[in-house]
Amino acid sequence: MKPVYGKNFKLGILGGGQLGRMLIQEAASLDIQIHVLDPTHDAPCAELANSFTCGEFRDYDTVMKFGTDKDLITIEIEDVNTQALKDLQAQGVKVCPDPAHLEIIKDKGIQKQFYADHNIATSDFRLIESGTELTADDLPCVLKARTGGYDGKGVAVLRSADDLAKAFDGPCVVEDLVDIEKELSVIIARNEQGETKAFPVVELVFDPVANLVDYLFAPANIADDVAASAEKLAMQVADALEFRGIIAIEMFLTTSGEVLVNEAAPRTHNSGHHSIEGNICSQFEQHLRSVLNLPLGSTETLRPAAMVNLVGAEGYTGPVIYDGFDDLLRMEGVYPHIYGKSTTKPFRKMGHVTILANEVAELPAKVAQVKETIRVISK
Repeated sequence: MKPVYGKNFKLGILGGGQLGRMLIQEAASLDIQIHVLDPTHDAPCAELANSFTCGEFRDYDTVMKFGTDKDLITIEIEDVNTQALKDLQAQGVKVCPDPAHLEIIKDKGIQKQFYADHNIATSDFRLIESGTELTADDLPCVLKARTGGYDGKGVAVLRSADDLAKAFDGPCVVEDLVDIEKELSVIIARNEQGETKAFPVVELVFDPVANLVDYLFAPANIADDVAASAEKLAMQVADALEFRGIIAIEMFLTTSGEVLVNEAAPRTHNSGHHSIEGNICSQFEQHLRSVLNLPLGSTETLRPAAMVNLVGAEGYTGPVIYDGFDDLLRMEGVYPHIYGKSTTKPFRKMGHVTILANEVAELPAKVAQVKETIRVISK
């Protein structure tokens, strides 16, 4: 049965960052009121939410208090108190995605084991108690903190003995370093009725220093059979989880032509930001449709798109300035999204720019122009 929502329907979001902010912007068009919990008093959602609660979404009592009067709870970050969400479910509060799925995905060790148990193609791995256990015999490899990592934090690529100094303490996943031709992503939405839609495969280009997405191209410049394999693999993950909501599956295309799952995010994702302008239905609208059990929107591409992350420039920390913003706005087919964060620091995500073109071949030059035009600096 479809939920009845309106002015009295309370949709709560755990997390008040830029993903929640863009979700609120879509929710306004559907006349959905949003209530947000986040530990940062000036989080990007604070000025837009119908109500904003400053509190810790990892704390059991805080999440219980926040969620008790909500009709539905969803997330924009997976590192939340899942026991509280389970107990809210038991009290009749709808939670989407399911907290059991969050428990699998937010621990990268459990997540990788899930892929292995369900015959989902992924790189070889092992679990260790601390990255400091590694020796030169274990190299090359990728070291990932099992919990808490995001935006390139908690990840270290170790190629030589000198890199062992970058290894960090705490429970980790050690993955084989695969030869990557391209990094890809597929975002899938599924509602309670089982209706499922996949966004076209996108191609991600990572900053080698920060280990986060620098820019992307949509659709990915890959062969049709590779795109089909990527979508099939992403669907395999969603099916194995029996997932409801929206989930992003990041993948590797290896130099030998294999497609492997890297990791998943059970929420809207950086690899789908271009969809606001580039697709008929954005990932944020699709998130709302999926968790509210509404008919899903078309994921068809309107025009080829690129997305450039606006991150804090190295060497700048303090009140933010978007240097070159006027020049950016003079460019045709360029759509900036600023996240409302007051302070910048190196590699902090402060916004993004969507670029539309008539042909995919036009996008690389436009990406270079955007990156040369605007810098995120401080006073």
